[in-house]
Amino acid sequence: MRAVIAPDPGGPEALVVADLPDPVPGRGEVVIAVTATAVNRADTLQRQGFYPPPPGASDVLGLECSGTIAAVGPEVSTWSIGDPVCALLSGGGYAERVLVPAGQVMPVPDGVDLVTAGALPEVACTVWSNVFMIAGLQRDETLLVHGGAGGIGTFTIQLAHALGARVVTTAGSPEKLEVCRSLGADVTVNYREQDFVEEVRATTDGRGADVVLDNMGAKYLPRNLDALATEGRLVVIGMQGGSKGELDLGVLMRKRGAVIATSLRARPAEEKTAICSSAVEHVWPLVADGSVKTLVHTSLPLEQVAEAHRIMEASDHIGKIVLTA
Repeated sequence: MRAVIAPDPGGPEALVVADLPDPVPGRGEVVIAVTATAVNRADTLQRQGFYPPPPGASDVLGLECSGTIAAVGPEVSTWSIGDPVCALLSGGGYAERVLVPAGQVMPVPDGVDLVTAGALPEVACTVWSNVFMIAGLQRDETLLVHGGAGGIGTFTIQLAHALGARVVTTAGSPEKLEVCRSLGADVTVNYREQDFVEEVRATTDGRGADVVLDNMGAKYLPRNLDALATEGRLVVIGMQGGSKGELDLGVLMRKRGAVIATSLRARPAEEKTAICSSAVEHVWPLVADGSVKTLVHTSLPLEQVAEAHRIMEASDHIGKIVLTA
């Protein structure tokens, strides 16, 4: 099979389309013939040598995919050869075939084409698990999400809006802010020109955000704390702004707040299975009825993977970047 690896750390040119053996399913596993996958920020970090796959995971890049079941291992009764599916992966999505634990395989939501479905699992499971399962965002609470025009941001805005939360989001251009508003953001903040802490306080009468979903890490840590409401929850899912910051415990204690840092990829298979099951139960119906959509910025063939990474790192895209096998 064709598959994308990064034998040596480097820029997008370090990505190589190689010929690797087809995977064979073991107990509780299936093989998916991949139709599409999507580029995630974690893939660019893996390519640079900063985010290696978990022990036992494939060295092939790619944290999600869509396609059809090509082979079924022993003790798998939930899937049959030919079923159209999408899946959350620990790696291996940038390939023609990928091996997946059966519990991380999900049906394609009604009304979603198979290519678009390749950009759904990682974002849906990340947003649902962090914003709702962990942070417990409730109807009428205020959510601040950074990077509102990216894959995570666009999905978060729609899902939180659909479930009755008030959404404040940051982005870096008028075009991106307009997209965020069209998806249901109540307040948009141009982080290049405005202070998101002041804007959050203004729109909540000084109360602050109940939940903050942050992909920046250290750079935004003190200001995210300032933006939190009493009993607010800050969930850090990325470190684009660095990994080491100063945390004022006095501020956190006065607010009785919580800071939670999570990584979906490193979770045990049984936890991923539970997240996938919960996402299918709670998120898939909203995708099927059109309340929540996966925005695709562009779709490229697997051979153009380097260009896909360049687009991701330029940060000019809106939504997801898809690769077709």
